[in-house]
Amino acid sequence: MKAKNTIKESRTDWNKLKAMPDSNIDFSDVPKLDKDFFSQAQVRMPKKKKAISLRLDPDVLDWFKREEKQYQTKINAVLRAYVEAHKHG
Repeated sequence: MKAKNTIKESRTDWNKLKAMPDSNIDFSDVPKLDKDFFSQAQVRMPKKKKAISLRLDPDVLDWFKREEKQYQTKINAVLRAYVEAHKHG
């Protein structure tokens, strides 16, 4: 992962991590996935998005474009969070 793709600078030592053998990875907090898990697992594909024309204040659009390479995805996430927070029942 490149730090430029994230909001905050990563403090991970990626070179040290790449050099670490798999035998040093602690999986103790990861549950085993057995046949029962996979027999009930479902593939969920994301819903297709609809292309629309949307009018935004220029400063709002500029802010999203500066903050994110995939600014449209971020705008969608912000709108989705608003919808989820305001759902009734």
